[in-house]
Amino acid sequence: MESECRVYRPRNPRKTPLWGLLDTLYERVKGKWEERFERKYGFWRGLADEAVARYLDCGDWNSGFARVRCRKCPEEFLVAFSCRGRGLCPSCGAKRAAELGAFLVEEVVEDVGHAQWVFTMPERLRVYFLHHRELLGELSRAAYETVKELMSAAAGEAEGFRPGVVSMVQTFGDRANYHPHVHALATRGGWTASGEWIPVPYVDERAAEELFRHKVLALLRRRGLLSEERIELLLSWRRSGFSVHNRVWAHPAQGREFEGLVRYMSRCPVSLKRLRFAPGSKEVVYTRKGGQDTSEPAEDETIDAEEFVARVLVQIPDPRRHLVRYYAAYSNRARGQRCSLMACSFVPLLPKHFQQYLAGRTRRWFRSDGGGECQCHIDRMNAARDRLRLDPVPGEEDRHIGVVSPG
Repeated sequence: MESECRVYRPRNPRKTPLWGLLDTLYERVKGKWEERFERKYGFWRGLADEAVARYLDCGDWNSGFARVRCRKCPEEFLVAFSCRGRGLCPSCGAKRAAELGAFLVEEVVEDVGHAQWVFTMPERLRVYFLHHRELLGELSRAAYETVKELMSAAAGEAEGFRPGVVSMVQTFGDRANYHPHVHALATRGGWTASGEWIPVPYVDERAAEELFRHKVLALLRRRGLLSEERIELLLSWRRSGFSVHNRVWAHPAQGREFEGLVRYMSRCPVSLKRLRFAPGSKEVVYTRKGGQDTSEPAEDETIDAEEFVARVLVQIPDPRRHLVRYYAAYSNRARGQRCSLMACSFVPLLPKHFQQYLAGRTRRWFRSDGGGECQCHIDRMNAARDRLRLDPVPGEEDRHIGVVSPG
């Protein structure tokens, strides 16, 4: 008979292949960067030192932990502190993606159909976004403007038409190589200036590809990175190398499926399930993701271990630069205006409902980390971290220990 309380199974990051790679090869790659990797991946970025150090300490009991205890039963367990890093730690990336999915469903998206748009560019242009990472934000805006202009034309509303768009910049491909592209979650329609909803069930991908192509080339020309002659040459290509895909649809009412799509769009660059590395080996095996068609199976690729570490390091985003952006009907300003209009009829959550609301959020964190939770008192125990009271345990030897007592 299954126990009433499930056991929390903490992860062991030291047993993962990524941890072993960075622990054994990071300093070696850093020492060889100028000679071997600078020409391909650009100058060394000092931010990697802190990011890697924090990742190697993530989930380490020596770096501190909290004791979580339920007041309704004797069950308790320990939770190691995490690094909360971006673009490197798979565990923290999964938690961040789960939190983003919950936030979009509960606070951002409207109850209408959505489509995932994927915007990619040819390999020859990716190097500009590697050496000028501030352009990633403008790449995201170019994708949004492509969606807006085509939807406005399809709806016959030139002025005031606003779809809801949430864009996420990804910088990695199936081989963990540097491959900047944009995933955008866009409504399948938009709202007029008067607030009327106009559905747009279809937008031609070919037209979107051409428009996005011209916007990216114009962006690089304005920055002085491409000349008029080079742009004319690129426009003469029979196959442009750009692509736009918008045939994945989802609705917020689908719940977990919709959140799963958001987690996929904001996932971590490295998948631990697809990575294999033996300590002391000079190579890693990384499984390329299979295509949508089952006839296109996943393939194993053998990569030099130091080269793979270099690929991972270039995925670390610059600090204080957003990877998720909100546009038009989903922008912060538009959401704030809607809240102000609804203020007269807004009913705040009661404490009990607030606990249940935050319990769902925290439960997602635990599920993304492969753990469990106390079932007998789950709603109160999984309340928000801000609401948890941290009582230090006396004793110098226990200075990193705390007791988390829900409510």
